[in-house]
Amino acid sequence: MTEDLVGRGNKDGADLFRQWFTSLDETANNGDQAAYVFVMGSINEILKAFDLPVVFPEINSLQTAVRRVAHEYLDVAEDYGYSPDICGYVKADVATQLQDGLHPMGRIPKPTIAVLTNACNTYIKWAEIWERMHNIPIFTLDVPGTRNEGGQTWQGDRDFENDRKYVAAQLRELIQLCEKVTGKKFDIDKFREVLGYANRMSTGWSQILELNRSKPAVFNALTDGTIFLGVANGFRGTEEGAVYFEQLAQELKYKVEHGIGTLMDEEIYRLIFVGVPCYPIFRRFNELFTEWGGSFINSTYLWFASGGTNRGFQYDLDNPIDSLAEGVLISVRDAMDSMFHQEPMIEDMIDEYSVDGVIFHPIKSCRTVSTGLADSRRHLTERLGTPSLFIESDMMDRRVVSEAQMKNRIDAFFEGLASRRQQATHA
Repeated sequence: MTEDLVGRGNKDGADLFRQWFTSLDETANNGDQAAYVFVMGSINEILKAFDLPVVFPEINSLQTAVRRVAHEYLDVAEDYGYSPDICGYVKADVATQLQDGLHPMGRIPKPTIAVLTNACNTYIKWAEIWERMHNIPIFTLDVPGTRNEGGQTWQGDRDFENDRKYVAAQLRELIQLCEKVTGKKFDIDKFREVLGYANRMSTGWSQILELNRSKPAVFNALTDGTIFLGVANGFRGTEEGAVYFEQLAQELKYKVEHGIGTLMDEEIYRLIFVGVPCYPIFRRFNELFTEWGGSFINSTYLWFASGGTNRGFQYDLDNPIDSLAEGVLISVRDAMDSMFHQEPMIEDMIDEYSVDGVIFHPIKSCRTVSTGLADSRRHLTERLGTPSLFIESDMMDRRVVSEAQMKNRIDAFFEGLASRRQQATHA
């Protein structure tokens, strides 16, 4: 039983990921249609109803970093004229477009349509690049965000209902555009089927986040979580995605029941990660923490990069379009909150997951995620006194990643945690 269950989620997730890129390669080689989307508000549910393959340029770009070829793509884009200071994801994607879809996971198809939200300020300018390159229609979904920290409104509130109607009207416009682009009529029954699969996936995602409250943690939010995120985005609204997360929840429940943790050795420190991982040395970056017995049990990344799956929102299949509008409003707003108003979320995680320390990781090429993290850290220290570490690198550009410098900072952090724990024991 152990051999069948433990490790199945990572293996099956990697297999699905490869299948997804293989299908994109086939789409590119056949010259078929594809939709370019982003993780925060992909509207995969509508696009799947039109059988449009979805391409996530953010995921494509991070894969070049994980596979240690990002610098080649960044050089191509910078030689073309893009500044070293802008988003590394954008530059890697531009290089992919300039090289006719060349990618280490297979050829990436050209877009027929691009769909984006206002969740990230870079999205809008990024989509305009595709519009110029490929002469395609782009659709920007304007999702109202939180007006002030702690000021979120919910179902039944007048402001929330107005926002939901505003989003629903835009979704109906998107459906009309998809009909025009694909030449297909919108099938409400197929749309309901897609939403049903998305509901099952959301249930599974919520369960696995809850299961990681156990001691020891049953998955690593940084490494395992990246695999989960890939499936959550690429296979949202599909039967394969729904089954994957149901089976993943089954595996992690088994690990909880049998005390099987994510670390080879004993879990000593439980950590939260704030920001985007360091992909150029992804495996080694994680080892710098696990060598000290540190386990990442949750992260803001699992929230804002999950496409809303983390909310566990359940669509009303009897009222699908308005329910999708409500789900998009809640999930995209939540994604923005996890970047711009993350303090309450971090405080909840610290309490619920028995956290020993928080790792803040601002990166050079993403100001959206990184701006304000120093202030968030100071707020956390003053309010809770929770130990934290502030280290800087990048998600793409290995030229600004110093492993030796990070190791010195991380070692000092864990030495401080050990001293703190020893003093508490003596006291």
